[in-house]
Amino acid sequence: MNISDKHDAEHQSAPLKRVTTRRLQDMKKKQKKISCLTAYDALIARIIDEAGIDLILVGDSLGNVVQGHETTIPVTLEDIIYHTKAVVRGVQRALVVADMPFMSYQISPEEAFRNAGRLMKEAGASAVKIEGGHRVAEAVRKMTEAGIPVMAHLGLTPQSINQFGSYRPRGESEQEAEEIMKDALELEQAGAFAIVLEKIPMQLAQKITSSLMIPTIGIGAGPYCDGQILVYSDMVGLTIDFSPRFVRRYDNLQERISHSVDSYIQDIRNCNFPSVDESY
Repeated sequence: MNISDKHDAEHQSAPLKRVTTRRLQDMKKKQKKISCLTAYDALIARIIDEAGIDLILVGDSLGNVVQGHETTIPVTLEDIIYHTKAVVRGVQRALVVADMPFMSYQISPEEAFRNAGRLMKEAGASAVKIEGGHRVAEAVRKMTEAGIPVMAHLGLTPQSINQFGSYRPRGESEQEAEEIMKDALELEQAGAFAIVLEKIPMQLAQKITSSLMIPTIGIGAGPYCDGQILVYSDMVGLTIDFSPRFVRRYDNLQERISHSVDSYIQDIRNCNFPSVDESY
């Protein structure tokens, strides 16, 4: 075995280093961008984990992507637990964060703490994500003091769609921008390890990012955040009827899968599948 082969063998046998909240904060310090995607099952989680993604969010966006709802509101804690368990089984390296769904944390910090505990203990999540600013800061503090890592979420918060009435960008007015900035600082003080910034002006996201010691993860918040996240089905082109400006499609799997299914149907109808070699 030559030196190169020996190095490759040692590299392949070396244990994977799991991504942790501390590692994400080190990446911010080193100005190394953080890559994040959603996943809802073991198959997709395994694929994107092996590709090297840093963080996987089991998002309540499963309400739209998996369950076919128009909003994330119907998603339950049991739904998130079920899908988080599946994702965790497919992951060896990435940090798995579970979304706290609507009404799992709004009633009281104590209930938020109990539900976050279920996501950690029952589902195997490494952290939880919670939407909101000042109103959830006490819950964030209670969870983090007890050892539950919390990712915060500011800007457009989909669970508040009925309050806001639309998916318009947030923080465009001076007053709203100041509120988001204030909330970000308060959430950092409360112990959040990172903050998702969704659909806010990139200048505001840049200001928040430079003001915090913890990383920011952008979605529709411009290039100055410490990392980026997209819903995986948007990114690979499975969902083509959802086209916000912030989504970049790296493939068109909807078209490719449709073509594959059509070919499969035609092969069956033309008696070309299965062949003798594909039979027992």
